[in-house]
Amino acid sequence: MVTGGLVFAASLAYGIVTYLTTFAAVPGPWVPATGIRAVVFDVLLFSVFGLHHSLFAWAPLKQVVQQTVSSSLERSVYVWCASVLFAAMLWLWWPAPGTAWEIRGPLAAPFFVLQIAGVVLTMAASKRLGLMDLAGVAQVDNERHPRPRMLMQTGLYALVRHPIYLAWVLMVWPAPVMTGSRLVFAAVSTAYLVLAVPIEERRLVREFGPAYGAYQRQVRWRMVPFLY
Repeated sequence: MVTGGLVFAASLAYGIVTYLTTFAAVPGPWVPATGIRAVVFDVLLFSVFGLHHSLFAWAPLKQVVQQTVSSSLERSVYVWCASVLFAAMLWLWWPAPGTAWEIRGPLAAPFFVLQIAGVVLTMAASKRLGLMDLAGVAQVDNERHPRPRMLMQTGLYALVRHPIYLAWVLMVWPAPVMTGSRLVFAAVSTAYLVLAVPIEERRLVREFGPAYGAYQRQVRWRMVPFLY
């Protein structure tokens, strides 16, 4: 259980290092022959990583996991799988050529500010949800001392219904130097989140009932204010 939390933290750290190093590299100018192959490979790679979320949301598989390792460890198993797949995806990533845009000097400052805001927003939203819950560490204690899950509706959750997803958009899109790899990563990960939101909200409606429907009417925007 605790090792799952450590693996989760290690995968996030590896993601940051990869974004700052591997994804910052430009293997050459955009050439369709090699660029398209890299994009297709990376999209398929990310799709394999994203598939685990859909599988773990599938009720029969959840029942199998609960019967195998107990319900208290279900989240930990999910975190383990997600962390390993995320690290494998980063390791196997095929660098995409070209650079979409490159901003240097003082003009780059606002871009850095937006990315830092995304990091801060991630930490704030994760703290509200519970870092130990996200890492799969708190489930055993929850089973021993059950406590109802609260529907977040204030603070960041009064701005958008999924502030962690908004934070992700802020982290990956305002890169001052948008290399091919960073662009592919930003595009495919954002598309995945857009597709995941309706699935996640159906689960939340089942969990919280009419209260979540009222929250949806109160907070219009799912991910990005005035856009989605």
